[in-house]
Amino acid sequence: MKKKSNPITFLSDRLEFPPVENADSEGLLAFGGDLSPERLILAYKNGIFPWFNEDSLILWWSPDPRMVLYPDQIRISKSMRKVLRDGTFRLTKNTAFPQVLEGCATVSRKGQQGTWITEKMKEAYMTLHERGVVHSYEVWQGEELVGGLYGVDLGHIFCGESMFSKVDNASKYALIRLAEHLKTKNYKFIDCQLYTAHLHSLGAVEIPRSEFIRILKGDHQGA
Repeated sequence: MKKKSNPITFLSDRLEFPPVENADSEGLLAFGGDLSPERLILAYKNGIFPWFNEDSLILWWSPDPRMVLYPDQIRISKSMRKVLRDGTFRLTKNTAFPQVLEGCATVSRKGQQGTWITEKMKEAYMTLHERGVVHSYEVWQGEELVGGLYGVDLGHIFCGESMFSKVDNASKYALIRLAEHLKTKNYKFIDCQLYTAHLHSLGAVEIPRSEFIRILKGDHQGA
């Protein structure tokens, strides 16, 4: 017998989410609510993230399977190892968050039109950055910002939100250096949310949502 799907939940002003198992086959769990810092933090702590267009209601997702990158399993090509050695780039943390956010929102990507990083999303993540929950990693070539990424730091999992490049390999450099840093801090993985061929080429894998939630909620001493 085919399993009956649960209706997508409309969120009220109450600070709560339905169980992630209620998500549909695409991972859509709920819609509505707001982007308050409290709701966003609650979402990420429960394996949920917002993703929607400018003219849409806020949509909340918890896909199954989930794409993750274990810090010790990042795949570095020979050409990229050369980039890491030759000093082409340098990395900083939290020195240019607004610029990274803008870069992620505006730099065009192959096969993608527009952006999901709306003005409301920018305001929300800026607030979380000011609270020390969201971090940016900037890639510089000389004095020019040429790439970077940002995400939500849960202390044992880094929830990657978006990255951008203005020159070849800049975002790869940011992700590799982030993985190296998180490995030293015993982070479990980088949450990449959804499958992409690019992330898969860098070593990211899909795991069942149940496994993702188990690790998210589990013991993370030493992180």
